[in-house]
Amino acid sequence: MGNVTRLRHVLPLPADVVTATNDLDSALIRAIDAAKEAGLPQGLLVAILHGHAHAETHRMVVT
Repeated sequence: MGNVTRLRHVLPLPADVVTATNDLDSALIRAIDAAKEAGLPQGLLVAILHGHAHAETHRMVVT
């Protein structure tokens, strides 16, 4: 995990990181809202988000 940056060590965050974080947050909110409106069961939505978070964590640990 040597390529993982601990944010507490780089505060305040660079503007590009803040922008990327805000964009990611906004995109997730829009996608979650769209899934809810389409009638996706809440448990399935949580499972999908958890699965992606798990996969990304695995990639960070392995590579």
